[in-house]
Amino acid sequence: MKRIWRILELTGIERGPGDGIHFRLTRRFFVIMAGLAVSSLLGLGGLSIYSTSPSFCHSCHIMEPYYQGWKHSKHKNVPCVECHYPPESPRSHLWRKFQAMSQVVKYVTRTYSSKPFAEVDDKSCLRSGCHSSRLLEGRLVTPRGIRFDHRPHLTQVRRGRQLRCVSCHSQVVVGKHIEVTYDTCYLCHFRDMAQGRSTEPIGGCLGCHDLPAKSFRLGNMTYNHKDFVTKRGISCQNCHLGVIQGKGEVPRDRCLTCHNQPEKIARFAEDAFIHENHVTKHNIACFHCHEELRHGFREAPAIPPPATAEAIPKAVPATASASHVRTVNFDCSFCHDRLHTGQLELYAGKVAGLGLPEIPSPMFVARVDCVGCHYAEKAGPAAEFRGQTHRASEKACEKCHGERFAGILDETLSELKTTLDRGRAKLGAARAALAAAGLDEPERRRLGGRLDAADRWQRLVESGKGVHNVYLASVALRRADTAVSAVGEAAGAKLEDLSGLPLLSGGFCATMCHPRIGVKVPPDTVRAFGKEMPHGMHASQNGCVTCHEIGGHKMVPLKPGVRKTVCAGCHPE
Repeated sequence: MKRIWRILELTGIERGPGDGIHFRLTRRFFVIMAGLAVSSLLGLGGLSIYSTSPSFCHSCHIMEPYYQGWKHSKHKNVPCVECHYPPESPRSHLWRKFQAMSQVVKYVTRTYSSKPFAEVDDKSCLRSGCHSSRLLEGRLVTPRGIRFDHRPHLTQVRRGRQLRCVSCHSQVVVGKHIEVTYDTCYLCHFRDMAQGRSTEPIGGCLGCHDLPAKSFRLGNMTYNHKDFVTKRGISCQNCHLGVIQGKGEVPRDRCLTCHNQPEKIARFAEDAFIHENHVTKHNIACFHCHEELRHGFREAPAIPPPATAEAIPKAVPATASASHVRTVNFDCSFCHDRLHTGQLELYAGKVAGLGLPEIPSPMFVARVDCVGCHYAEKAGPAAEFRGQTHRASEKACEKCHGERFAGILDETLSELKTTLDRGRAKLGAARAALAAAGLDEPERRRLGGRLDAADRWQRLVESGKGVHNVYLASVALRRADTAVSAVGEAAGAKLEDLSGLPLLSGGFCATMCHPRIGVKVPPDTVRAFGKEMPHGMHASQNGCVTCHEIGGHKMVPLKPGVRKTVCAGCHPE
């Protein structure tokens, strides 16, 4: 007990007289307490100042890449909190302290995220003493020679998006911090602006950079960009093809890296909502969602070496070939634009702009690629220099479906040709009849429009090769024939009746495929509407499409209301 009182006396607490617990506080006690209070305040003040310093942020290991990016950036003399907390009022200073302490708590309790997220408000960038005059400077030229004006990008809605400072000045770049990411510029200016050989960036090429003033040599010729373009009217795209790589798409799976609520994922396609909440309100960098889209020259693919040494002329130096590869972009789509589009759409069963139902080929549904049928080499000496084209082979039918399908390709091609030839002739007769008919101009234009639609349906089957999808080809040809027949009737002309042709009647399945595998179509009798009916007789007289929809392989449902519209015509109840 004596030892305890001895210690208390050292702190300024003295024992009073008597045997009870009596004590008094001396001057030393108050001096010590005052010293502790001052030390605590100084410590808290120092900790408060330290908590706003970059080194405090760096004390957490997950902040290492962000700290290093800041340390080597142009903002290395600006504390993190100066940007990451808006300069609004004294309340914001207290909010900074709270946020800093909450980060400490998360670190101690191990509840922090390994991918921290922080926002930079425009007010932080445009405050006095920082970039307050940036919007007044007008156009500037970046170190890469790009002309840029901040005002329209920050004050106007661009492509339906309200941009923020960090929309272009990314918060984190490898080795940098709050630096311009040109890939973001490319995404906005080039996305959906390049179609095949046509490239029309927002603002045009000269909206961002000038024509090079220096002359350059290609081979033994000297060119000057400015002179060549301005005097001869040559556009940049005439020479510089393939300067855009990628499409900047947004994979739906990227949403799942931040969101796991189904109701949020369901709004994936709402562009305006998505950009307002991610770009305008929360400063999310574009490439958190978009795939990269690049702008610039790319290395052309290497040309495969020739099969034999003799194929290379002795007079051509090897360096000429190598130089040629580096300067020419071998992308066939620039000259062969939209090649095979009709075949691909017909095969997939989804043709844009023709009002046809979606009926994919059975082989497309089975994911049979083009090489499944196109593997026969087109022989000829020209292949040595022109390359090899692989044509469809009848052997492919036999390879997958058996020997009984020998001849099916030629039969289908023949049937398509017959139907198209007679359909074309009928279309020509209808046009002649319409021209000679005494109809008023509005009616003539309306009927002419129907013939134009019929012409497009026929051209789809002809150019897209109807053999790629005989089901959709049948629908297109039947609609074309129906339209042509209607125009002929309105014009008072008697046109050829083609409804009995297998591709128009819907009987092509029964006459072309099923007999080869022993399936009897149509059956002699079927039970319909509670009665036995002679199915074969009806099919031979009226055609399949009179009662059935042709929706694809094994998809031939009865048309809605067929009992009242078809059956009742001969069998009134």
